[in-house]
This record gives sequence, C-alpha cells and structure tokens, in this order.
Amino acid sequence: MKSNANPLKHLTTGRRGFLAGTAALGIGAGLSTHAIASHVAADETTDFSQRDQDLPFIGTEETFSTHELMVLNDRLFLEDTGLAELGPRRIGAMDKAGLNIQILSAHTPGVQNVKGKKGIDFAYRLNKLLVDGPMATHPGRFKAFATLPLQNPEASADELERTVREDGFLGCLTNGIIGKKFLDHPDFEPLLSRAESLDVPIYIHPGLPPDEVFEIYYSNMRPEYQKEFQDQVLSISAYGWHQEVVTQCLRMITSGVFDRHPELQIIIGHMGEGLPFFYERVLEKMSEVTRKSLDKPFEQYFHDNFWFTTSAFPQTELLDLLLKYISVDRVMFATDYPFADMKTQTDWFRGVALSREAKEKIAFRNAEKLFGIKV
Repeated sequence: MKSNANPLKHLTTGRRGFLAGTAALGIGAGLSTHAIASHVAADETTDFSQRDQDLPFIGTEETFSTHELMVLNDRLFLEDTGLAELGPRRIGAMDKAGLNIQILSAHTPGVQNVKGKKGIDFAYRLNKLLVDGPMATHPGRFKAFATLPLQNPEASADELERTVREDGFLGCLTNGIIGKKFLDHPDFEPLLSRAESLDVPIYIHPGLPPDEVFEIYYSNMRPEYQKEFQDQVLSISAYGWHQEVVTQCLRMITSGVFDRHPELQIIIGHMGEGLPFFYERVLEKMSEVTRKSLDKPFEQYFHDNFWFTTSAFPQTELLDLLLKYISVDRVMFATDYPFADMKTQTDWFRGVALSREAKEKIAFRNAEKLFGIKV
C-alpha cells in the first residue's frame, strides 16, 4: 500500500501547533472544491465534463449478494435489482458509466450475525464465490472486500488474512453494529490488530439497528402506514444508519482504538455519513474532554486514520463540505451500485469543478494508493 504517510505526523501535537500546521498545509481545515478549482490553469476549458471524459474510475462501495444470502437476511425483494448478477449486466453498466473497477462487498448485514461454524463457512463460501466467479471471469474489473463471520472475531481475523494473502482481497467490510457491539469493543481487538498488521483497511458500511433501537427510535405509531415501510426506511437509508456509522467512528476515537492501532485505516461512505455537517461541533465539544485521554488531538485521527467515499451522494455541495475539512488525498469515488445508478455518479463527478489532479485523486489515484492496485 500504500503509503498512508500524513504530513501532520511531524507537527507538534499541541492544539495550536496542530491547527497552525494544518492551515499552512491547506488540510485539516480542508480545501473546498472552489478553492481547489481555483488552481486550474487559466487556459483550461471550464467545461469540466468534456475535459474529463477520459477520467478512469474505481468504485469503492459496490454491492453484491446471492440468493442464499438474501434468503438469510430476508431480502428477496431485492432480487430484481441486479444485486446477485456479477456478469454481463453489471459489466455493461460499468462500461456505460466508464467505471474501470468495482470493489465488491456483500450486502448488509452479510453474515455477521450468523454464529458458529455456519457463519465461518458461509463467509468463506461468499469470498470464494468472488474469486472463482467474477474476479476470474473478468480479470482486472473486480476486486473485493472480505465478508467476515464477525460473531467470531478470531475466525474473522483468520479469514481476513486468508483472503488477503491467498486471494488478493483489499481489506474487509463490516455492517454497522455487530449484535450489540461496535468495533471498539475489546472482543474485536484480534480483527483490528490483524487488519493493521496486514496493512489493509476496514470499510464500515451501515447496518440494521438492533431491535431495541428500532423500537425506541423508529417504530411507527401509525400502523395503517406499515405497508409503506416508513419506519424501516427511516431507520436505515433515509437517516438512521448514517448516524450510527458516525457514532461508531467517534467511539473508536474516544475509546483509544487508534492509539492502540495507530496505522489502522477505516473507510466510511456516503460523503462522510453526515460527519462533515457535525465536524466543527464535534471538535468543539470533544477536543478538550479527550485532551488527557488521547495521544493526539481529536481532529488528527480524521486525517491519520479515516478515508471517505462519495457513494450514492452525487451532490457537489456535499463534496464541497467534505473537502472543507478532509484532505482531497483521503476521499475516494464510489457509486453504491445497484442502489444508485453508476452513470449518474460518474457523469456528476466528471462535471465537478475541480482541477484535473484533484479529480484523478478522488476518481482512482487515492484508491490505487490505499489498496496497492492499478487501473
């Protein structure tokens, strides 16, 4: 990989020194798309969409499932989406959109709630299905994040290592809360340690809320509307699971995960899952109360240990907000296929007013660097 060298590492860890340094470097406080676009040469065309028609793309959050997995997770209503199709239909959509590589991951919640040997075997079969199927049939077009039997953290660490060393997987993907535990729970130390030692990231994707959380936060008091699944949608893609991912990330910082595992890398999608909106508020409130308990300033963990993807949020104002706080060197492209249209996402990004250098970083170069792959 994959150098994750951060220019902040050698700054003083004092808060004033940190903030002064980030301002001098143009990161931490971030660069908006407008600021980055201002560096475009005066003689370059302003029709960014036409200029960047040849822009390569790596999609870092691209979902698949199988009939068996959909049955397990009661998701058969998704069969017509193309979720289980890993051949001509998907390749055709990639070619139409100009997406060079998809990094595949199993649809939430994967097998992470399946206990014992059944979960271990299921995860192994899903991972092997990718290796023997689309990755072999369409070499170079598909990469993968490992599916893990997270009810058994030791087995998960072993399966992560096996997939990375034997099958060339790029890391793993988890889905929200695992039972009633987040990744900062001591039970998951074997997995965090193994990911760090293997130098591969963990992608935290949203997941379904526990039953108790659903009942308290989202249960709809108007049963006549249940046929429209209002409470379920509110609890996941409309709102709930995005907030839960941010909660998990903030917990990982405050509980010292990255002090114990300073090289561990975490990816989150959906333009930061709402974190950019809360960024200044979080730092204002958390910096002082963690000053004595963390090795570094609270904000530095976002620059040392986190990566962010654009999945399913083709909105320039949100990208602008993300880049206000996060370096362009830690943002990657994603589509969230098949739940978002690939071509809509690539067409949007081609038209964003960024310098060619910045767009290449987000579209594919940052992923090449993090994962050690090449378009």
